[in-house]
Amino acid sequence: MNDEQLLRYSRQIMLPEMDIEGQEKLLAARVLIVGMGGLGCPVALYLAAAGLGQLVLVDHDRVDLSNLQRQIAHKTSAVDEFKVISAARSIAELNPDIDVQTINHQLAGVELIETIGRCDVVLDATDNFEARYAINDACWKCGIPLVSGAAIRWEGQVAVFDPRSETSPCYRCLYAEGDDEALNCAENGVAAPLVGIIGTCQAMETIKLITGVGETLTGSVLYFDGKAMEWRKLGLSKDPRCPTCRG
Repeated sequence: MNDEQLLRYSRQIMLPEMDIEGQEKLLAARVLIVGMGGLGCPVALYLAAAGLGQLVLVDHDRVDLSNLQRQIAHKTSAVDEFKVISAARSIAELNPDIDVQTINHQLAGVELIETIGRCDVVLDATDNFEARYAINDACWKCGIPLVSGAAIRWEGQVAVFDPRSETSPCYRCLYAEGDDEALNCAENGVAAPLVGIIGTCQAMETIKLITGVGETLTGSVLYFDGKAMEWRKLGLSKDPRCPTCRG
């Protein structure tokens, strides 16, 4: 690290569990964020601010005026622009040292697997089950930890699925295919700060996975009720019938 980086990240380096070694791990890491909406925006901004060296942003949507109520990486001037381009610009303004790669189309098949295989952690910030299942299965195939988040109306959840752990469940253990209910912000609404709360939790879990500090949410699901301002942490076991991780 140079002198400017030592100053920029000084408050984080002061943490005894982090120190310079932990900060250097962050600077050397490569993270994939799928979805640059309500969850992906705070995730990307906080990871960039914290010194996550390489960010790969994936989203095929463009910024809409209705997004601006909660998607904090996008400004009014970015309406009709690809979300990944808008987010990359915000990241550059926040921390120009971050290496940002943008992908403005849906990842699937071999491309999804190859992209995940080149990363240290994957963050699922999407809003549909088809994408979540595909990301989960690709992470398991590549052996890359997945930080999953979801937020709708006044409620959200965060979980970590880590194929490097023999006892870790995967996303399909939480939601078996066929049991899902299609929920999205366009049809159900969402309180603006909710996505920030869940997204920043995803960023925190990512930092912990990369640095090895603390215990991650692997094997648990953290639920948040915004109306009651309550958190619940529930254990989640591997499903022996799960087609992805049972073996």
